[in-house]
Amino acid sequence: MLSKLRFLNHFVHKNLSTRTTAFSGFYRFSNSGAFCTVADSTTQPTPESYELPDWVKFSDNPTSPNGDYDEDFVIPSLAPWVDGHLLHPTPKFVITPTSQPNNLEEVEAITTRLKEKHPSPEKVAQALAQLSGFKVSKGLVEQILKRFSNDWVSAFGFFSWAKVQTGYEHSPQLYNFMVDILAKSKNFHLMWELVEEMAHLQQGYVTSDTLVKVMRRLAKAGKHEYAIEVFRRMGKFGVKQDTAMLNALMDALVKGNSVEHAHDALLEFKGSVPLNSHSFNVLIHGWCKVRKFEWAKKAMEDMKEHGFHPDAFSYTTFVESYCREKDFRKVDRVMEEMRKNGCTPNAVTYTIVMLALGKAGQLKEALELYEKMKVDGGVPDTAFYSSLIFILGKAGRIKDARDVFEDMPKQGVVRDVMTYNTMISIACTHQREETALRLLKEMEDSTCKPDLETYHPLLKMCCRKKRMKVLRFLLDHMLRNDLIPEVGTYTLLVHGMCRSGKLESACSFFEEMVLQGLTPKEVTRKLLLGELESKNMIKEKQHIEDLMARVQRNNLVAS
Repeated sequence: MLSKLRFLNHFVHKNLSTRTTAFSGFYRFSNSGAFCTVADSTTQPTPESYELPDWVKFSDNPTSPNGDYDEDFVIPSLAPWVDGHLLHPTPKFVITPTSQPNNLEEVEAITTRLKEKHPSPEKVAQALAQLSGFKVSKGLVEQILKRFSNDWVSAFGFFSWAKVQTGYEHSPQLYNFMVDILAKSKNFHLMWELVEEMAHLQQGYVTSDTLVKVMRRLAKAGKHEYAIEVFRRMGKFGVKQDTAMLNALMDALVKGNSVEHAHDALLEFKGSVPLNSHSFNVLIHGWCKVRKFEWAKKAMEDMKEHGFHPDAFSYTTFVESYCREKDFRKVDRVMEEMRKNGCTPNAVTYTIVMLALGKAGQLKEALELYEKMKVDGGVPDTAFYSSLIFILGKAGRIKDARDVFEDMPKQGVVRDVMTYNTMISIACTHQREETALRLLKEMEDSTCKPDLETYHPLLKMCCRKKRMKVLRFLLDHMLRNDLIPEVGTYTLLVHGMCRSGKLESACSFFEEMVLQGLTPKEVTRKLLLGELESKNMIKEKQHIEDLMARVQRNNLVAS
């Protein structure tokens, strides 16, 4: 077996010695992680571009996205797996022993009741009150909250019902979970009611973790001053203002697109709260994020004046920003400055640059980075391998991408969810239905749990091919992995159903999104209403308009 370094060295030299012309066309990476190809008649594909390895071929021949529709079709070799999920109610995913309910049938029974989509948390609690014979446990509550974390109505209704069950009380961790669910859905009034309830229960229920969740959600919603006010008043809840909490506030403000507020927070509290190097790194990241590099450099100078040395994170932030601008000369200068100041670029730095070069179509230069990383003592990790797979797939080098994927466990490198997501995206882009689903099954058979981004390219593919049975399977598979659709997922489904001419299904997904307490995007509303009008579906069009009126009323109440 080749060692990790020997394999990559062999792979890089093999690829640099051959022509690295990209597949015909150019590619862009969508928000969902899937690859999209746009033909370019001026570029001729290389012979290697046409070559498909066995893992792509077997019985998985590509089909036109516009042909061979069969709503109930399932790849024969995968039919037992798909049918097994659809026919058997018992989940097949693994639950950690510490949070496992005593009876998984209870999880399914409650899930079935919650999926009825009740109009309010009160109605949810009333529906659950009709169930009998349930012994509520912390494991059961945790499982249901995970499952319905994107559906605040169901989650809060269940939470309220469970709270009044005999012999049970919520833990601080479960209260925090519910606080975050409410804050994520921008139900800040209910969120604060719950925090106040926690404060009156007993000391220690409101913790730093509680208030960090609150600050992050407020900042993400654009309520920056409110987030800062939480920090000012956290002593009321018995939480101390310290360096970690100030850094968390600043980080939340930066991620909430207001580095200016983060800067103001540092100036306001630096006299009462000690700073550390991370405090300045947060600001450096924020200023670079908005391309105000002079301010970022000033933050680095302030960092030095306070006795802290810029580290790999500090410099890599500049590297990442220049990579976004495709200014690779400045990237080289920053990395040289790192070495000069005794701060060697690490695997994270090289992964960012390699990914940027690959996205820019400079595959040869991206692969050459491995040699430079070796000189700096860097060792490729999971993120490096996953990024390498991505840029190879982006360049149409499917066989090479698969080779790297297959070699990871041999080199002692763990495949994570991003690795699988990338491979699934590549397979879906090239219409390899069986391959994509086999990769999902491989995740199920291993310890790698999918996330929503795992399913998005698969759902897109099913919409294109009108594979309605597989689509139902995937939605069921998501639920069994404690995942339910969010706005991006529903948007994908509504748009996909509209393009496939399945307007009844599009309306159903749209309604489900609204009943889940989510706000549809304006482009989705316009697309669906336009399609319904073109088909003279007047009743359905009116129903969608009524749903949107409901959304507007709910948003007014929440604000």
